[in-house]
Amino acid sequence: MQIENLEAADLLAPIQRVWEASAPKLRSIAVAWPAGSGAPVFTVEGLYTARGWTEWTQGFQFGSALLQFDATGEESFLAMGKEATWARMAVHLTHMGVHDHGFNNVSAYGNLWRLAREGRIDAGLDEMRTLELALQVSGAVQAARWTPTTDGGFIYSFNGPHSLFVDTIRSLRSLALAQQLGGVLMSEHDERISLLERLVAHARATAKYSVYFGTGRDAYDVRGRVAHESIFNTKDGLYRCPSSQQGYSPFTTWTRGLAWAMLGFAEELEWLASRTDAELEPLGGRSDIEGFVRGAAEATCDMYIASTPIDGIPYWDTGAPGLSKLGNYLSRPAEPDNTYEPVDSSAAAIAAQGLLRFGHELTRRGQASGHRYWQAGLNVARTLFAEPYLSQDPSHQGLLLHSVYHRPNGWDFVPKGHQVPFGESSMWGDYHLRELAVYIGRAARGETYHTFFGSDEKASGNG
Repeated sequence: MQIENLEAADLLAPIQRVWEASAPKLRSIAVAWPAGSGAPVFTVEGLYTARGWTEWTQGFQFGSALLQFDATGEESFLAMGKEATWARMAVHLTHMGVHDHGFNNVSAYGNLWRLAREGRIDAGLDEMRTLELALQVSGAVQAARWTPTTDGGFIYSFNGPHSLFVDTIRSLRSLALAQQLGGVLMSEHDERISLLERLVAHARATAKYSVYFGTGRDAYDVRGRVAHESIFNTKDGLYRCPSSQQGYSPFTTWTRGLAWAMLGFAEELEWLASRTDAELEPLGGRSDIEGFVRGAAEATCDMYIASTPIDGIPYWDTGAPGLSKLGNYLSRPAEPDNTYEPVDSSAAAIAAQGLLRFGHELTRRGQASGHRYWQAGLNVARTLFAEPYLSQDPSHQGLLLHSVYHRPNGWDFVPKGHQVPFGESSMWGDYHLRELAVYIGRAARGETYHTFFGSDEKASGNG
């Protein structure tokens, strides 16, 4: 991708347009999706629909309203997000069947807790205790989905105990918050299982098995490439092979999985900086833990920059077969309505925040290389905050256009007369566009730096 020097303040006017476009869409979705109607997942001809797989997007729906309040101060959106969280999210706290707690619950309960901690909303002692209890429960339940391996273990995906998803690296936020708030997982014989220990072990497994580093691991070992799924033998705990559910193949890179890795590792690097050396020492020590987390963040961020068109918007998979028919597609902006392969703007929204957070953290640590990642993130955001990606049509319930959910399964809507899906939105894409706008907006205005764990740092528009 092409990287131009920008200031966070350069994006304040586009960010304002994001919030203006966002408000009527949130109101429309709230009316269209009453309690009991499931979670909205992606749009079909501009209207949100459900997909009977898991309800992993419910927290993004309510969290989006909380982000709208965060950015604009409009009390109606605080009420919308808060009331829905209390009324409809409790079932997700004890959901034993998914790896999505960091998506669902941190986006809802976590945003409320963060806003209260920052003094943005009034929350009494009982309400804060309830929010903290909810986050502790969510983290412990997430940590209970555990598969031991010969060299550690991992939180297994909803595919089963053999399956490590790269997505789950960002779901580690649930364990991080629970650990920070004093949570613990209790097991047989009153065994106390450390959430921090499982967080580090899962991150280590993801870095080792999901991320490639160009060291000759297999014939397709390209530095920064990720495998969506890693398969293990549950009898002996040994790694078997890469796999993919939503990507083109085990040996290509599904770009949303790449983006989840970028943001997940970058966020965990930020969170680890808030932990004491004494906490990290029994698990390998700060140098070791932060070393592999940083290495994975750097490799994946570099891969994104190298394998994305000049405007920062990726196609859905770096090895999608139709890309060969697009010629030198990396030398020009992505083309959402091309004939051969869809783009995935939701991957870009996630990746942009990963680039920014990684760049900011490197800069905070005195590393000059941070500037490049920060600038790359701003460039991706600039593209997303404008047409053809920002939807300003109030009749379209989606905010971020040209998102793709599951290309191999053919779940995405293909307009009549076309061969690939485009023009639609996803709940995670819309949420992450809003979260990206909050993040950059705070940086531009020098406000409190946005983290899931409640940082007290002041943001800087220069990263």
